[in-house]
Amino acid sequence: MSAFEPAEAEWEVRRKRRAPWGVIALVLLTGLALIRNGSGEFDEGPPQPAAAAATGRRTSGGVTADAVRPLPYAVPDRVVIPAIQVDAPVVPVGLDAEGWVDAPPPQDPNLAGWFTGVVSPGEKGTAVVVGHVDNAQGPAVFYGLGALQKGNRVEIARKDGRTAVFEIYGVEVFAKNDFPGDRVYASRGTAELRVITCGGGFSPQSGYDGNVVVFARLTGVR
Repeated sequence: MSAFEPAEAEWEVRRKRRAPWGVIALVLLTGLALIRNGSGEFDEGPPQPAAAAATGRRTSGGVTADAVRPLPYAVPDRVVIPAIQVDAPVVPVGLDAEGWVDAPPPQDPNLAGWFTGVVSPGEKGTAVVVGHVDNAQGPAVFYGLGALQKGNRVEIARKDGRTAVFEIYGVEVFAKNDFPGDRVYASRGTAELRVITCGGGFSPQSGYDGNVVVFARLTGVR
């Protein structure tokens, strides 16, 4: 067992200890704000969401979230986003010693984190998966997140052997100093997913000034 894989009983305790939206939002202000690679190869920065990808109420196929029954709790294992060639392991991330949300270790560019203070992906409620946009070597796991569009899929393989399939219904970028926590994290009474990384403008002094948020809802299980 690695340092990033606590016992499942601990995940369950964290899952039941729901964090307030303001605390969850601190992941956007701390662990994800890495600087872009200074080599000049990536000076244009990661793609940013198009206005057409802003949130709506229904999936592109007209399927509502009510059509799929939420799953029971299970620890996520991998995240797959075919449209941007993401296929990455998921590690649990919780609160650090100061009470803030941890991000996954930045040294591994192909690694995502599931915040254990909320539901697991596929459960009723809003699950949260975070990842770095880049690290000192270049693009990381969610570098292409802002290029996603409505109707794209996010697949979460779970340790119970099932895969929760989410359909994206919105992709937006929010300023870190005006982050709408309730809008992003509040439960809508169905199984939803948020995938989050850094975005917006960038400066060497303060890093990225915003966060790209993918809004998705459960539309299938296999």
